[in-house]
Amino acid sequence: MTPDELRVCNAIDTLIRKNRSFALWRIPGEAPRFAMQTSGSARLLYNIEELDEQSGFVIAPFHVSQQHPIVLIRPDIQELPLGEETTVSCLWDGSSMPTEQEFHHRETFVSSRKTPKEDYSRRFNAFIEPLRRKQFEKLVLSRSQTIPAGKAGFSPAAAFHKATGRYKYSYVYLCHTPATGTWLGCTPEIILSGKNGEWHTVALAGTQPLQNGELPTEWDDKNREEQEYVSFYIRKQLQALGIKPAETAPVPVRAGELSHLKSDFRFPLPDNKKLGDLLKRLHPTPAVCGLPKEETYHFIRENEGHDRSYYSGFIGWLAPEEKSDLYVNLRCMNILPDAFVLYAGGGILASSEAESEWLETEAKMQTMMRLLDA
Repeated sequence: MTPDELRVCNAIDTLIRKNRSFALWRIPGEAPRFAMQTSGSARLLYNIEELDEQSGFVIAPFHVSQQHPIVLIRPDIQELPLGEETTVSCLWDGSSMPTEQEFHHRETFVSSRKTPKEDYSRRFNAFIEPLRRKQFEKLVLSRSQTIPAGKAGFSPAAAFHKATGRYKYSYVYLCHTPATGTWLGCTPEIILSGKNGEWHTVALAGTQPLQNGELPTEWDDKNREEQEYVSFYIRKQLQALGIKPAETAPVPVRAGELSHLKSDFRFPLPDNKKLGDLLKRLHPTPAVCGLPKEETYHFIRENEGHDRSYYSGFIGWLAPEEKSDLYVNLRCMNILPDAFVLYAGGGILASSEAESEWLETEAKMQTMMRLLDA
């Protein structure tokens, strides 16, 4: 990195140590953006509908709870804290107490007698049974992996910088708040974006590795069926609001060293005041949950065996009167003082096989693994 880039990284890492609420993010094809709240606390919300008419940077969990609220950063600074006395000074005051997340994840370090793969296989068997009985059409099984911190001095900001270069086709973010702790992620999946009444969401599902660095041209029935479930759900939710979206046929897209099938949905919204209500309908999509939505949502929470926290929630900039860019929080990790908690998952159908699904989660976790030497 250049001296200027190192200076920015040091400033961002200092904000984390000082427990500031901020977000740093890069939309594909655009320059990185920064937002920080220096006055008051980030707003904590407990219903997605409360995002109606709100603006700011949002990080929302898979399941909203007292432990994992929706957090809305309402920034009063939107430039990197460098070069001006007023912004530099804010780096050096405030509390450096541990965040809530540092305590929440202590349970992660309890060792298990089973290997991660054995535990995954056991849970896979629990998930495949109701699918084969046709109780559900699709389920998403995820897992987390805790990696003790190796060398001292890991820089979350340097990892963000590395990710923006490595994952040019993904949304890359680094976010810290006292309520959530520090999260870093790279995700290809838009949940809602738009401005001036023109809005966009995607159905993204199915996974294959790149083939000699290129997008695969052949997709099996399992991957196509998995993607169609997500498309069907989005179509149905928008139609329930009287929206008839313009929809594209699924095409392969790149996400790191992996590829997924994606369909775009574009639609007008005459009233931008109810984005929270729309997000409530879209989240969680079958890409991270299953079908039927409510039944699979409860099944996952009862049987998956770990707390997803902010993994498979959504994250990004919300601005009803300007431009919003919200993404599903995939390929992410929670950065703790002495460890990293990585998350990955995959869609399971009645035709799925445990070994291939395990290998898919391994491949997805590599997205974050490759950043840990930053």
